[in-house]
Amino acid sequence: MRPADHVDSPEPADDDRARGGGSGSGSGDGGSGDGITQPKLGFIGWLRFAWRQLTSMRTALLLLLLLAIAAVPGSLVPQRSSDPNGVTQYFTDNPNLAPILDSFQMFDVYTSAWFSAVYLLLFVSLIGCIIPRTKHHLEALRARPPRTPARLSRLSAYAERPLPVGVDVETAIADATVRLKRAGYRVERFDLRGEPSVSAERGYLRETGNLVFHTALLGILVTVGIGGGFGFQGQRVVVEGQSFVNTLAAFDSFNPGRFFDDASLEPYKLSLEGLEAVYETQNADAIGQPIDFTANVAITTQGGDPETGTVKVNEPLRTHGTDVYLLGNGYAPTITVRDPDGNVVFADSIPFLPQDANLTSIGVVKVTDGLDEQLGMVGFFYPTQDVLDTGAYTSTFPDLVYPVLTLNVYEGDLGIDDGTPTSVYALDPTGMTQLTGGDTGVDSLELMPGQTVDLPGGRGTVTFDSADPDAADGDYSHSVKRFASFDIHHDPSQGWVLVFAILILGGLLVSLFVPRRRMWVKAAKRPGGAVVLEYAGLARGDDPGLDQAVADLADAQAGPVAAPDDGGAPAQDAPAAGAASAEDSSQPRT
Repeated sequence: MRPADHVDSPEPADDDRARGGGSGSGSGDGGSGDGITQPKLGFIGWLRFAWRQLTSMRTALLLLLLLAIAAVPGSLVPQRSSDPNGVTQYFTDNPNLAPILDSFQMFDVYTSAWFSAVYLLLFVSLIGCIIPRTKHHLEALRARPPRTPARLSRLSAYAERPLPVGVDVETAIADATVRLKRAGYRVERFDLRGEPSVSAERGYLRETGNLVFHTALLGILVTVGIGGGFGFQGQRVVVEGQSFVNTLAAFDSFNPGRFFDDASLEPYKLSLEGLEAVYETQNADAIGQPIDFTANVAITTQGGDPETGTVKVNEPLRTHGTDVYLLGNGYAPTITVRDPDGNVVFADSIPFLPQDANLTSIGVVKVTDGLDEQLGMVGFFYPTQDVLDTGAYTSTFPDLVYPVLTLNVYEGDLGIDDGTPTSVYALDPTGMTQLTGGDTGVDSLELMPGQTVDLPGGRGTVTFDSADPDAADGDYSHSVKRFASFDIHHDPSQGWVLVFAILILGGLLVSLFVPRRRMWVKAAKRPGGAVVLEYAGLARGDDPGLDQAVADLADAQAGPVAAPDDGGAPAQDAPAAGAASAEDSSQPRT
């Protein structure tokens, strides 16, 4: 019969076994009965039971899994905190489904009541689990190794060797003590019933790693939950040759943490010097696929000189406590509108939003002043224009090979004079008169870089300015400016998250690969006066190397006696019965 792996747990006392103990035991009054009468828990009892269940490691793991599942909707639908325009578009595209999802806070997953509930329960569960385990672990570290079991042969890993010739018992046990200490064991000498022995244990680092893992996990929860509240995330579209200043008013959209103070923004200027795009041109099956995007920027501080840098996809630029990410890019045609007298009433580079992989793009031009009536133009830009069988235009390559811009012109109230906010990327034609394109019978205005066309009815002219007017004829490779969409992110908790993540990984590896092990060596007397050395080991959990470790120690003692360490070999008197450690009760029973 071999002891189970859980022999460390104290065995129930005799009175515990007798109390209502067996099948068919009597009821609470001592009479016989078929069942066992259990005491009522009461309100306090149920609270204790609920607390024990909540603070168990099984519950903590379940809540961690539930938290991961609860985060999934945040990646399936746009979130107001990071993509407010996407939420607006989702409501437009799904007018029936969106309100239902919104009622379940699906567009605010990470601040929703149900996500916060799981988050807080996991937080409480980890605290309630870590504190008592840490206390128990510290007590175990201070405790002495357990007494040597009376019958080592009952343990799963066991070996027996005769006492080497010419070596007395005390020398053999002292030699085993030295070898075990050198192997990293804590040792304790015992002398029970006239049989000297040494008890050794190691592997408490396993529980230390386990506690480090869960404490670091708790640290990440605290850091992300509280530290993230002091950060911010903002987006800004910048056209080549233009700049952006890191101030609150300069962002296109801005999402601060709940504890963020805009006075903490460190001002600096970011200028987009150029955006380089590389597309596949050799592989016939992947023509036009993007290979690399690089935004060349210059960072300028107050009173400082510009410092150049680059921003790539997944390679942010770290500057002034913020991370600058490249989210997207596209073309920004430069359009100039003049009145009938030739005066410039509008001139700007307008970001056009890509609609497909070949960067067929849509943009809006709004001319609010300078003409008799306000003008709105919906533009379609084709980097490499081609004609479909239906007669519609399309782009067949994302780079500038044969760029064409078409404009549908509308006249009337743009709806911005009354102070109502409108998107710069959309035009509401309600109440406006369409002058070109559609059912007007007038072709859309069509331009290439450097060309000028007249507006209908003598309203003036429109020019598609070339960004490279000195280029050779037919060379349009730099004729249109590009824009870059930047995400400026500040998160003061990043460093702490990295530290805790490393601790989680380290704690997990230690808890997985460090075995918890106990070893014993005892000089046992046999009938007739013979003395043999018994070697035994016991592991908590799986330890495939335990048998070999016991055998190696036994074989090693058959060789030369190890030199004693400083203070490592002296034998100790057996402890008194009342002086046994807290873990003495956990040793295997006879």
